[in-house]
Amino acid sequence: MTRLGVAPAALSQAEGGWPLDGALRLGDRVLSFGAASHLRACLLLLLIGLASFLPGLASLQPMDRDEPRFAQASKQMLETGDLVDIRFQAEARHKKPVGIYWTQAAAVAAGEALGVPQARTQIGLYRIPSLLGALAAILLTYWAGLALLDRRRALLAAALFSACIMLSAEARLAKTDALLTACSVAAFGALARAWLGRARLERRRGPASLGTALVFWLGLALGILVKGPMVPLFAGLAAFVLCLREGSARWLLDLRPRLGLLITLAVVAPWFLAIAWKSGGAFFGEAVGRDMLGKVGTGAEKHWGPPGAYALAFFATFWPGAAFAALSLPFAWARRGEEAVALLLAWIVPMWLIFEAVPTKLPHYVLPLMPAVAILTVLALSRGALDPRRPGARWVAGLVVLIPVGLTLGLSLAAWRLDHVLPLAALPLLLAACLLAGLAWAAFARGVREGAGQRAGQETRQEAGEGALVLAVAASVVLSGAVFGLTQPVLQSLKVSPRLAAIRDALPCEAPRVASLGLREPSLVFTVGTDLAMLNSGAEAIAFLREGGCRLVLVEDRFAAEFTAAEGGQPLSPVGRVTGFNINGGKPVGVSAYAALPGSTP
Repeated sequence: MTRLGVAPAALSQAEGGWPLDGALRLGDRVLSFGAASHLRACLLLLLIGLASFLPGLASLQPMDRDEPRFAQASKQMLETGDLVDIRFQAEARHKKPVGIYWTQAAAVAAGEALGVPQARTQIGLYRIPSLLGALAAILLTYWAGLALLDRRRALLAAALFSACIMLSAEARLAKTDALLTACSVAAFGALARAWLGRARLERRRGPASLGTALVFWLGLALGILVKGPMVPLFAGLAAFVLCLREGSARWLLDLRPRLGLLITLAVVAPWFLAIAWKSGGAFFGEAVGRDMLGKVGTGAEKHWGPPGAYALAFFATFWPGAAFAALSLPFAWARRGEEAVALLLAWIVPMWLIFEAVPTKLPHYVLPLMPAVAILTVLALSRGALDPRRPGARWVAGLVVLIPVGLTLGLSLAAWRLDHVLPLAALPLLLAACLLAGLAWAAFARGVREGAGQRAGQETRQEAGEGALVLAVAASVVLSGAVFGLTQPVLQSLKVSPRLAAIRDALPCEAPRVASLGLREPSLVFTVGTDLAMLNSGAEAIAFLREGGCRLVLVEDRFAAEFTAAEGGQPLSPVGRVTGFNINGGKPVGVSAYAALPGSTP
């Protein structure tokens, strides 16, 4: 394969001037450094991932509603010592298997052992498994890419995946999806080696090794513990499509299915048997009958979306690679008969169509497909298919600029409207991300100018496309630090639950009992405590305050009149008040806090 590098001669002739030339030279040097060895490639990918995912990991508030539900259930495992049953307060949480809860509980227990203060309410500790899952997904994308690309291009594909907005978000959320993606891309990389090494080919790679088979089955087994049947569904559907194409399933024998099934049973059976016994079979009825089939039949929890929603959202969720991925579609269709392209399409297309058909639409559902999308994009680039001379190509590539520009304007407006501040510390980085995205577009567009001869022109366009992807990745890293590291901390209106917990902590008595009237967000349970009482009326709130001891009631504004009426003509003065914006409901919210201290009468 021809090594892609930005030749000095091409740079000197290209349009765009010094900023673009200098950025392309630097990007080429970084990519060449990483591609010099597998160790360097992995270290560079880890550096990109950490630079993208660490900002805001600890400071971002618990994001309602799913994240604090997972974190709270993990916290209760530590509180009760029960590592089998999964509960949110007194309610059984039989929706997902135990894998994510075990990893979160282990991370928090390690934090406690290391002396982290109040470790069980530090949401950043619960996010460590997601961070590690995202980093593993990046490295495994590189490993999977090596089955189809040379080292430099596999590195570029993994970097492109690491830069996507959806992975950046999931790496910061204490949920299942980053770990699920790591498990799925492990299975994909192993499946790729089995497919490309099957017997009727020229044995350029040879059959899949025992190590490859172990990676495949461990990916499936751990994926089952994290999110049930999803990884087997991804891998099984892709394998089924490839078997139909091949007219045989014998190539799957390279994956040692007998050994693999034993490994899978050894990993997953103990907990599934334990939860079946403990719940009397209720776990399977809830997880399959209500959670999974409910999402298939209806738009669960107000997350309905029409077919095509994922395709439209893709231009945001897979930014900055989405525009370039869209430009690779004609290549994918034209070369669908090739072994590598057929493999990538078998992984992406069937599951994507299923997700589009299912009424429940959540953007992270398609995240496990995105490593294959990144590899397909770079494969198209390596064949000269990302051609800026195609009609509309430069307009499509120009979409790479919209996200940073939109976030710069949108976050500035939101900060001003919600908190009457501007993210001044973040503005230089936000503008830098806009500039880098603009340079990425300019690098792609410069490929219109061909070199001398057809081959030179194609190489120039490939160099321009590679430079565009490198600059797009850089734009994403800078944007991540600006948004999560510098902008979100100033958006205090979004941190309603942590601010209410601070009112509780400021009371001049120890271990106050807390109740909430109106506000029922899971983040409030996580930040305040498992014993947070949920009240239904103003009378219950007054009765709670009068039970004696140190007590605090949080009253949402829509219940304020009812609470005042229940006071019996003796209005109470709040000890604190929080106003903000409820992300889950998408509405402003106001909460007043009323306290009863020992020896006082409310």
